[in-house]
Amino acid sequence: MINAFLLATVAVVLAEMGDKTQLLAMAFATRFRWQTVLWAVFAATLVNHLMAVAVGNVITQFLPMAWIKLAAAASFIIFALWTIRGDTLDGEEQGHGRSPFWTVAIAFFIAEMGDKTQLMTIALAAEEAAKIGGIGWIAKVKQIVPVWMGTTCGMMIADAFGIVVGMVLHKHIPEKLVKWIAACCFAGFGLLGLHEALDQLLSQDVTLHHSFLIASIFVLPAAMWLIAWLTKKAGDTYVRL
Repeated sequence: MINAFLLATVAVVLAEMGDKTQLLAMAFATRFRWQTVLWAVFAATLVNHLMAVAVGNVITQFLPMAWIKLAAAASFIIFALWTIRGDTLDGEEQGHGRSPFWTVAIAFFIAEMGDKTQLMTIALAAEEAAKIGGIGWIAKVKQIVPVWMGTTCGMMIADAFGIVVGMVLHKHIPEKLVKWIAACCFAGFGLLGLHEALDQLLSQDVTLHHSFLIASIFVLPAAMWLIAWLTKKAGDTYVRL
């Protein structure tokens, strides 16, 4: 359970770097008290990620462990590319006459729907449920609670960092460097996970996938660089327009 908690915490901290919800934390920190923003993020994350771990737990009833590992590993690769691409606020920081707490909480809950941290929570919950197994409410608690608490803790750490950046350190921390470090960590975790999952799914005498994984070590960084370049080019075009 401790390992699941720590993995979920670290994974979400990495996923949140440069993510839409962290950008929201930065924006709201300039308008509301930081305590209000943190409590609202905490409430929204508890509800949103409880939904996510419940979905992830149910998935294990239909898919074997090796396929879940493969999907989780592939999702890490997607998270790496997604992190490089980055997010924009798209007007989600706008309030609608609500109290500061509910303005932040509702915005965060909506922003998390379909976001990579929510999808990662589903993947981690599915993997933990398949790993532990068992039936009954005690087994469900062991499967769900560590991931739920870990992803929530990770969100609080990352968004607290975002609040500090938004209030004080924004001009001194290179955001691109943070994104690239997080993306490279995701890519590494993803490739290792793919290697482990494919070894379980394929026969022992099949090793062709090893060549593809080795090639991916070079192809994936190139794809990340291309996405970064295209994103920057699209941003420059938008600014000129």
